[in-house]
Amino acid sequence: MYALVTVAAPRVPTADTEVLERLPVRPNDPSMREIRELRDSLAREPQNIDLAIRLARRYFEQALTQGDPRYVGYAQAALKPWWDLRDPPTSVLVMRATLVQYRHDFPAALADLDRALEREPDNARAWSLRMVIHLVQADYEAARRDCAAFAPLVDELSATGCVAFIDGLTGGARKSLAALDRALARARDASAEQRVWLLERLAEMAWRLNDAKLAEQYFKRALALGITDGFLLAAYADFLLDYGRAPEVITLLKDWTLADPLLLRLALAEQAVNAPAARAHQATLADRYAAARLRGDTTHEQEESRFTLQMLQQPAEALRLALSNWRIQKEPRDARVLLEASLAARRPDAAQPVLDWMRETRIEDWYLQRLADQLAKPRKDAP
Repeated sequence: MYALVTVAAPRVPTADTEVLERLPVRPNDPSMREIRELRDSLAREPQNIDLAIRLARRYFEQALTQGDPRYVGYAQAALKPWWDLRDPPTSVLVMRATLVQYRHDFPAALADLDRALEREPDNARAWSLRMVIHLVQADYEAARRDCAAFAPLVDELSATGCVAFIDGLTGGARKSLAALDRALARARDASAEQRVWLLERLAEMAWRLNDAKLAEQYFKRALALGITDGFLLAAYADFLLDYGRAPEVITLLKDWTLADPLLLRLALAEQAVNAPAARAHQATLADRYAAARLRGDTTHEQEESRFTLQMLQQPAEALRLALSNWRIQKEPRDARVLLEASLAARRPDAAQPVLDWMRETRIEDWYLQRLADQLAKPRKDAP
């Protein structure tokens, strides 16, 4: 019997000035202090484009580190004087592309980046973002061309990482892991933020290769740098869940209930150990996904599919969400939710797009392969 969850109607503000929720701010957080200073400066000089770009960039960084998409809205508001211009300055084009790709509007982001690169062919930020979008869309040849243009503009570590990320998904994971590890060891001047990002990529490669010990070493090195990073926390939580270490996930994420991706993993860990808080967190997530649908926001479909399958035990709906998500983005985690939903819904045919992608890319991922093998087995209850 399936568990039922009461879903409250999403709260709709009655006026633009109504405050729905205040974001948590740590008084001594230097990043938030910088945001306040930039916001105050921009209020005094609303046409200062440099201030606006800096503020938008800081807000976007908060969206990434905190896992809270509301900061993306604040970043867009900082660019309001230029946001709707047909031909804004190059810096706005790149920042606008950064924000709209977060919402999965990849065509609009690529259009802005193409225009920016026509003006500034040596804009490393634009090439980097273009590569990431092509990678998410599984257009690996385009991503390689972006890397080739990007490499002469940046340091060895960034250039090596660009190629390694692509090779790591297309049959060269072991070689890519070794090359990136060596480049990181040589990079004495890499920032802590850059190291965190690269160590997480290394951890994910090792994890896909089923080297749990090495993956955990990379994860712990990244966490030891003390940089708040929502993607790192989510990836490590998934790793721990895969290896049956739910209590560690609860300890890791107990203070991260405002970020939906992290709350999902916390709730899954609580469900695994029958913790009393699991049901309340399940209801909270259901409310938040409902509110996102009301806004027309589909960026949550991958994780909502996982929630719907594992917490609500509704495989047909989970499969619908996973298929919709796969049409937009095609990374290993997207592949995983579609394979899992296809298996649970007894619809091996629905998994064919992912199985084709796995064959074409030659991706090395022990878990995806295990799911693919399960889908290939004839079911005992089949007619």
